[in-house]
Amino acid sequence: MTKILLNNSSSQVTSISLSQSSVTEDFEGLSISHPHCQALVSLYGGQVLSFKPAGHKDVLWLSEEACYQSGKAIRGGIPICWPWFGANDKQTSEVKSSNHGFARQLCWQVDTLDADERGVTIALVLSGENQHPFWPNAYQLRQTLFFGESFKQTLSMTNLSQQDAQYTAALHSYFGVSNPGMVNLDTLTGVNYSDKLTDVSSIQQQSVSCIGEIDREYHSSDKMVIVDNDWQRQIEIVSDNCQQWVLWNPGAELANTMADIHVDGEQEYVCLEAANTQWQALPAGETVIISQEIRVSNL
Repeated sequence: MTKILLNNSSSQVTSISLSQSSVTEDFEGLSISHPHCQALVSLYGGQVLSFKPAGHKDVLWLSEEACYQSGKAIRGGIPICWPWFGANDKQTSEVKSSNHGFARQLCWQVDTLDADERGVTIALVLSGENQHPFWPNAYQLRQTLFFGESFKQTLSMTNLSQQDAQYTAALHSYFGVSNPGMVNLDTLTGVNYSDKLTDVSSIQQQSVSCIGEIDREYHSSDKMVIVDNDWQRQIEIVSDNCQQWVLWNPGAELANTMADIHVDGEQEYVCLEAANTQWQALPAGETVIISQEIRVSNL
């Protein structure tokens, strides 16, 4: 365990703990304890599993039946969908691709750890080459995570090869809620959306219902606010360089077929994902950055 002693503005000593911990027996992680928050990060997937600001319930949801196994994604927290989101439309009968790319199924390395009275900053790095037939380019991902009164996540994508590339991506946030039926997402009203379940595109005319199966891409980069009327809190999410918000919940029928969601687990979260769901340019030798900041407050 690394302990950092700091002097705050009142000259009192504050203890901040950053501990190398085990997410499971096989997966290592970082456990963060700071006066402003507690958090947990899995190095497998470079995935934030928990963010609990002082005085609040956990902002994120993590399945009790999450699979911690190499080659599998961890259900909950904030998986990184990269270098493609959803199913890769380039796949053929000969060359298949798993959903949401490979970044969430590889082990990231800790680059830097810093802490002060504001919070804790962690930089994680993932790099490779010829990772997949659909992504032969050499690349480096750098994920910078800040945990304090708010949480900020920045993903830098660098194409280290001499060939241009394209990517799609999402910061696949599972937000913990009292129940989807108690949630309002009025910030989506008036936004154009594409419904993947019905193949219909329209404009959101009224408050969004998060009850049951839902899978929509909302074409907006505006700030989103999840209002939880039971827990009497709201979660604000601000994205940068993301063109869509993806709203997803499997609903009970589909969730019952998913082994890594515990019974009634789908009634405990709403996914609202800062995303670029259409192919974006990642030119040779260049870096593209996307980010989100999450803040929770009482109603």
